[in-house]
Amino acid sequence: MKIIHEDENVQVYDKPAGINCDDFEKRIHRLDKDTSGIFLVAKNEKALEFFQKQFQERKVEKKYLALVVGNLKNKEGEIKTLLGRSPKDPRKQKVYLPHEPQNEGKREAVTRYKVLQRFKDYDLIEVKPETGRKHQIRAHFTYLGHPIAGDKLYGFKNQPCPKGLKRQFLHASYIKIELPNGEIKEFQSELPNELKTKLPQK
Repeated sequence: MKIIHEDENVQVYDKPAGINCDDFEKRIHRLDKDTSGIFLVAKNEKALEFFQKQFQERKVEKKYLALVVGNLKNKEGEIKTLLGRSPKDPRKQKVYLPHEPQNEGKREAVTRYKVLQRFKDYDLIEVKPETGRKHQIRAHFTYLGHPIAGDKLYGFKNQPCPKGLKRQFLHASYIKIELPNGEIKEFQSELPNELKTKLPQK
């Protein structure tokens, strides 16, 4: 994995798809195995606590690039639901709404998005998750009826997929975070070629 920043407290990686974040002992947050992009690993326990606290308090700004199936009704919006494990498939997260009786113990998930580019069968969007729930972005866009292109777990049966796309089109492109020395840092990662080349032709 390419290191884009390193100091005494943290390593910032540009993670390719296919690497499992859970293998890193002091990972500060997680990206799904088949999601690429910016991934942070602490170098000591004190730094781990410092960074995790920022994530928990929603002080970290994160942006993702995603290609969703179909065209979203609104050019920008916010998805706010509860999320919990799916009773039908333990590998998946399920959206619950506040008034549902079985929503006890489910956690709030908030995702903002804006459309960057519209294609015939897809939208390229920028996504800002305000919370960091497992599979949050993937579950939320499936809930809207616009799953992430190439997502085998959350996608619909027979949904269109860009030719040659082998994984979900989801990339962690930006993170803004405070370092233990008080410095605010921004890290960016370009859309990898394996995704860039799968964008639909206009």
